[in-house]
Amino acid sequence: MSDLKFPKRYLIVILTFISTCVCYIERVGFSIAYTVAADAAGVNQSSKGTILSTFYYGYACSQVPGGWAAQKIGGRKVLLLSFVLWSSTCFLVPLDPNRVVILVVARLLVGVAQGFIFPSIHTVLAQWVPPHERSRSVSLTTSGMYLGAAMGMLLLPTLVKYKGPQSVFLTEAALGVLWSLLWFKYASDPPRSEHPKAAAAGFGESLLPIKVSQKIKVENGGSTIKTAKIPWKRILVNLPIWAIVVNNFTFHYALYVLMNWLPTYFEQGLQLSLQEMGSSKMMPYLNMFVFSNIGGIVADHLITKRILSVTRTRKFLNTIGFFIASLALMALPIFRTSNGAVFCSSVALGFLALGRAGFAVNHMDIAPRYAGIVMGVSNTAGTLAGIVGVDLTGRLLEASKISYSDLSSPESWRTVFVIPGLLCIFSSFMFLLFSTGERVFD
Repeated sequence: MSDLKFPKRYLIVILTFISTCVCYIERVGFSIAYTVAADAAGVNQSSKGTILSTFYYGYACSQVPGGWAAQKIGGRKVLLLSFVLWSSTCFLVPLDPNRVVILVVARLLVGVAQGFIFPSIHTVLAQWVPPHERSRSVSLTTSGMYLGAAMGMLLLPTLVKYKGPQSVFLTEAALGVLWSLLWFKYASDPPRSEHPKAAAAGFGESLLPIKVSQKIKVENGGSTIKTAKIPWKRILVNLPIWAIVVNNFTFHYALYVLMNWLPTYFEQGLQLSLQEMGSSKMMPYLNMFVFSNIGGIVADHLITKRILSVTRTRKFLNTIGFFIASLALMALPIFRTSNGAVFCSSVALGFLALGRAGFAVNHMDIAPRYAGIVMGVSNTAGTLAGIVGVDLTGRLLEASKISYSDLSSPESWRTVFVIPGLLCIFSSFMFLLFSTGERVFD
């Protein structure tokens, strides 16, 4: 790889893309493996929802600390540490639905470790990627999540069938270790010499991890100490940041509900076997991969060609993505065939991914120096959505099972999909009203 002709920042982006891919193979893999093991053990839907949501409690706890650690220590180091921790946990912990305490502790640990990943990635990308490449770079990196989810949905049910649920954990751990070795060997912090105009361009030297204190030269030749402080109060009361936070919550509510409960919807709602569905079950996540990259390319084109301002570009893509996704989500329980359900969920997730070219890249527009911190705050909201959405869905389905005797009727699932649909409409209006593409924090 040292002989590659393209710039080093492209290699960094590719490695971060692979990292998100591996992370989401792990998340989808757990939902598939645990669903099979829990159903075999007779675990009810409410209890399944509780276990599936446990990951997000740990994930929520480490988002803001992850942004702080990436800012102070460096995103490259924190990202490597995160992968080593969650991979080790997957390797060491057995998947046994009857050993609830061990399973809960393991999912909490994996959640805490993975909570450091996205704040670290945003810090790394803010250091390496110039403003005119940010949309497509962030979109490519985050699209790894969806490709990973698609690969997990395609391959892991077969692995579970022939090798058992525990084989998924071992496979995920091996992938995590392999990526860690690649990152350790090829990743680095951006050399200051590569960014002589860093302050003007908004990347590179000006975004290297802020030290606790810095020596500042004064006129008499001496020096004084200036402490670099993170503007927590300004971050927490800033309306453009809250526009990002609300949209991140909605995006992840819809994503995590579908990611964790689509296997159950196919199996019990539509009476379909995941193994017999073939490659069609991966289409929703593959669509996210495609639309995420389309959104990034379109956004950079609109901005660099000056067709739209940064602000209007973000609002345009966010609004289109979320409105169409809301319609698809609310229509999903109407379709009672495999093709119809796959089409509807593919449209919903695909246009949600398109919307990420609006709100998700906006962290770097308004606060490039504090990209990891802002991402941590925003992703905390997204993680809370996982806790609320995944657990609430389990409770709604358990109540529906009592009311309708099983989960095969569309009425059993209507509320599950209407909630994220309405959230999409609300959050898109919030983004239209309060977001901006201008730099707010210097």
